[in-house]
Amino acid sequence: MELKEYGMSRERGYLSHYEIDEITLPDEFAPVLQAAKKLSALLTTGRVRHWLEALPDPQIEDWVEKAPEEEVRTAMVHYSFLVQAYVWGEPEPPAHLPANLARPMCAIADRLGQAPLLPYSGYVLDNWYRLDKSGPITLDNIAMYQNFLGGADENWFVLVHVAIEAEAGVLLDNAAKLVSVAKCGDETEVIHLLKEMDEAWERVYAHFARMPERCDPYVYFHRVRPYIHGWANNPALENGGLIYESVDRYQDKPQAFRGQTGSQSSIVPAMDALFQVGHSDDPLRQFLDELHQYRPVEHRRFIEDIARESTLRDFVSASANQDLKEAFNACVEQSARFRTRHLEYAASYINKQAGSIAGNDPDVGTGGTPFMKYLKKHRDENRTQVV
Repeated sequence: MELKEYGMSRERGYLSHYEIDEITLPDEFAPVLQAAKKLSALLTTGRVRHWLEALPDPQIEDWVEKAPEEEVRTAMVHYSFLVQAYVWGEPEPPAHLPANLARPMCAIADRLGQAPLLPYSGYVLDNWYRLDKSGPITLDNIAMYQNFLGGADENWFVLVHVAIEAEAGVLLDNAAKLVSVAKCGDETEVIHLLKEMDEAWERVYAHFARMPERCDPYVYFHRVRPYIHGWANNPALENGGLIYESVDRYQDKPQAFRGQTGSQSSIVPAMDALFQVGHSDDPLRQFLDELHQYRPVEHRRFIEDIARESTLRDFVSASANQDLKEAFNACVEQSARFRTRHLEYAASYINKQAGSIAGNDPDVGTGGTPFMKYLKKHRDENRTQVV
């Protein structure tokens, strides 16, 4: 296995191989791009739907079939932000998404094999650029491109995730290598690769630990989080979902899609696949299995191929080499540690907050699950599966 087979790299992991500020969309997108650029201003007026309903439908169905993937993914970023702003940008959510947004949003999502709303890939993986193109992908050299309200807290929340994803490229590259090396029985190389992964986890964890520096829990809950919810399991949507107007296959029936969430990141699922870490059946496990379909197609394929091909756990279990076992267990513990920090942030940034914003329940994740109980359970299951 090689990362390039999945559109990935050691330097960028799951992040886009291009940078969004270098992509130019065709002229028919001009009104959409103008609205996306001033989305913060439109939201501040309190009547964002008025402005978004006036946008023309660019009739992109033919374009989207043959356009370069980089352009389609860029269009996905902008349209998915507009869709989220339309739904959550006023006190009460609507029952319908108008055709001028619904039709292009669905055409773009269909081309990419994703759901027609904001995905983690559109929020994070494809929504960043380097300020100094000769510099690294680090927190002091990256920027968020498309915003909702904007501001340091929103930017920092996304950019910490971008930095984590870039750092995780080592984890993913070594995971692909370990599939082959374990099958060859090379204990020395397996230990080397696992130790590199342990070191990379420390760097990932260091980025994650910086979240509170510029993203305040109160501001996150009240000014960032409201816009990234989906339609599934959200009591604010009276019909149990959102009607996409003029999209024939939905037949004017409400669609209950899951919201953008860090659980759509493919880092930990790839590690679970490599180390063959399993989780017992519960609502979060079912949710995560469902959420797998919201990832970019190539990222899904990478996780599935790792899960199918990895024999690493069996190889380590059968060995008498204590250094090998320790290196394996250290990486399993790092995944559990990452889950622990996620749990801590979920508590402080979400669960301990309170508010009356429609659809923004502190007991329910943006993906639509009561997350606290099951995050703890998955963390604990992860931690016990050493060799």
